[in-house]
Amino acid sequence: MKILDWYILRKLFFTTFFIVIIFTVIAVVIDTSEKADDFVKSGQTTYYIITHYFAGFIPFIISMIFPLMLFISVILFTSQMAGRSEIVAILAGGVKFRRFLRPYLIGSIIMAVSFWLATQYLIPRANVLRGNFQATYIDSKSSYEIGQYMSRGSNYYLRVDSNTYAGLRNYDTSAKTAYGGFFLERLEGTELVYNLRADYLRWDTSIKGWKLENVLERKIDGVKETVNFIKEMPVDLAIKPSQIRPDKYFKDKMTTPELKEYIRQEEVRGTEGLNDYKVERFRRDATPFSVILLTIMGAIIASRKTRGGSGLHIALGFILAAIFVVMDKFSLTFATKGNFHPLLAAWTPNLIFMMVTVVLYKKAPK
Repeated sequence: MKILDWYILRKLFFTTFFIVIIFTVIAVVIDTSEKADDFVKSGQTTYYIITHYFAGFIPFIISMIFPLMLFISVILFTSQMAGRSEIVAILAGGVKFRRFLRPYLIGSIIMAVSFWLATQYLIPRANVLRGNFQATYIDSKSSYEIGQYMSRGSNYYLRVDSNTYAGLRNYDTSAKTAYGGFFLERLEGTELVYNLRADYLRWDTSIKGWKLENVLERKIDGVKETVNFIKEMPVDLAIKPSQIRPDKYFKDKMTTPELKEYIRQEEVRGTEGLNDYKVERFRRDATPFSVILLTIMGAIIASRKTRGGSGLHIALGFILAAIFVVMDKFSLTFATKGNFHPLLAAWTPNLIFMMVTVVLYKKAPK
């Protein structure tokens, strides 16, 4: 590590830190102004709101803006270096352009690894705070969210395994109980071989499992049928209460190992509509890589000295950032609503911008 490396690394870390802080403060102010009425109606203290909402919201918003803010930071301080002819002096002194980019690469790798660890484990834990507060005090009071909930009803259906199907009626998430009944059916080929009906399904905390009450069990063997009435019995659904009718923040709350296990379990059950969860899984790897990619791209773009100063570079940076966001949203939409593979959806913006970065590097003045 030479003086040049430390000089650029200091600028990279400090500029990124202040840019992220500034935009985070702006996001908090805007979010507070939008939700001020909801905070008042919640009846909670300021301390409670800070520790149970903003303590989760701030890591969440940083995770959203970090790669793009890093990109803007690199363009900002690199264009200032170019404007003061520092880069011209560095290259004229015999430093190759590839060598000039080395501290950018080192700094981006450090931040990418840190960001990767945060997205895998820390940010999901913060999202638990944000999601729980939002679902309890904000979404529950929203006429749109209530309308969506009523349109879905309080029934829930699942595939226990490849041949077994179950359903709950009038499920209460707070009591962890289905009051309107429960059914379970097992098939062999196209033939129904087992049928079960129960008045109640409850989560028993003592055994950490489900229990049925007032059960009517039918075992069917051709034309022969055996009927049993059971007052109470356990049932294995391979699903936890938190996974029944999960809220829209459910995938954000799980750490990556938990998310992988959830996807695996649901695939075994034959559950459809898992693309949202798969995209989230692959996005947590793709986004940290974009940190490296955008850092190198920003350094290449801003290293060219222009007559207009840093304004042109900053404008170009915002344009490219907007294109990156639009591409990311389009690919995610095609994956969740169409047939686009989740892995490609998460990585397509990176692959396209990687090709752009290679072209820019070849054309950069060296």
